[in-house]
Amino acid sequence: MQRDKQTLKKPLGAEETDGWKMLEKKLLACLHSCCLILVALQPESQPTTSDETVVAGGTVVLKCQVEDPDDSSLQWSNPAQQTLYFGEKRALRDNRIQLERSTPNELTISISDVVLSDEGEYTCSIFTMPVRTAKALVTVLGIPQKPQIFGHEQPIDEEKIARLTCRSSGSKPAAQLRWKKGNKELKDEGTEVVEDPNGKTFTVSSRVEFRVTKEDNEAEVTCTVDHESLQNSERSTTQKLQVHYKPTAKIEPHPQYPREGEKLQLQCDGQGNPIPREFLWEKEGSDVPLQLSSDSVLIFPFLNKSDSGTYVCTATSSMGSVVAKYNLDVSDASPVPSTSSTYHAVIGGVVAVIVFLLLSLLIVLGHYLIRHKGMCIRHGEMVTSRHRQNSAKVMCTYLTHEAKGSDDAPDADTAIINAEGGQAGGDDKKEYFI
Repeated sequence: MQRDKQTLKKPLGAEETDGWKMLEKKLLACLHSCCLILVALQPESQPTTSDETVVAGGTVVLKCQVEDPDDSSLQWSNPAQQTLYFGEKRALRDNRIQLERSTPNELTISISDVVLSDEGEYTCSIFTMPVRTAKALVTVLGIPQKPQIFGHEQPIDEEKIARLTCRSSGSKPAAQLRWKKGNKELKDEGTEVVEDPNGKTFTVSSRVEFRVTKEDNEAEVTCTVDHESLQNSERSTTQKLQVHYKPTAKIEPHPQYPREGEKLQLQCDGQGNPIPREFLWEKEGSDVPLQLSSDSVLIFPFLNKSDSGTYVCTATSSMGSVVAKYNLDVSDASPVPSTSSTYHAVIGGVVAVIVFLLLSLLIVLGHYLIRHKGMCIRHGEMVTSRHRQNSAKVMCTYLTHEAKGSDDAPDADTAIINAEGGQAGGDDKKEYFI
């Protein structure tokens, strides 16, 4: 009985020892896990980075910071896990990658001339126990190419539907396209996005449709690409529409007021797109056409009354024909006064007024001279002024109304006669010419 008890006690002691060992192992494992958790939760040992976006061809700066480096070094690696810089030591021979700053708490590098293949996650690591890391996602924007417009190469007939396509490649992410005709926005009929062969960029296509009129000829249609890589600028392409429309015509006479016997030209002014190249001249009431050629002018070298009538010009282009009419009236009616005739009439009136004034002045002057006439007497003869040139002594008598009392004479002649009759009885005013 005692032997059995001893046998039973021995196994119980072994199990108890094994249990304590198991408990000890579990406690050590738990303590180690807790220590790892505490270390991981220490913020001063965790590096920090930031995601960056860069336009293809630009420069991106990657900064890694840690508050407590714990005497450890920082390292940058590319998406392929190739080390770029370990502390201040260059690890990859790529001249585009440069060291900007290296301290125990910071490691900053830059990558210039960025290409699409540089896109991805870059890793900053600090070599503590265990190693701790932080990720920085670099996004590279693909710049869209200048858009191209298709469908405008051939002229469009008026009232037909214009169908235009705009396309731009190389954008990442896919760009947006918009349309304008003049200053008016056009709504697109649909957009298509296709991945480029490089697997990174996209080609975007947009379509518009609208009915054209003659007013749309030479109108500017613009396609613009919008993308974040353009940085508030835009790329656009402008094309002019060519619209074919029916011609118009009118007849212009030269000169404007035709007269009999003059030369007359009738100009058939044809407009349109394309411009009319064929002109048919006819006279209403005549079965024979007057002229059919590319010349739009009908010439009358010498107008006659028989040329009066209605003339018809038919202008023709590839878009159709148009008719213009002109009523020619050649008659003996008074010609329309021209500017030169009016000018001559004004000149004639001025000359007539001047002649009238001169005649009036001569009449007044003659009347004045008659009333104040002087006489010279030589040996009883009356001598006129031309005889005064003789050197002989001449006695002149100057007679006036006042001297002879002729105030009541009806005219100058009577006054002179009265004056001669009264010479003996009155005192004369005398002048002597030598």
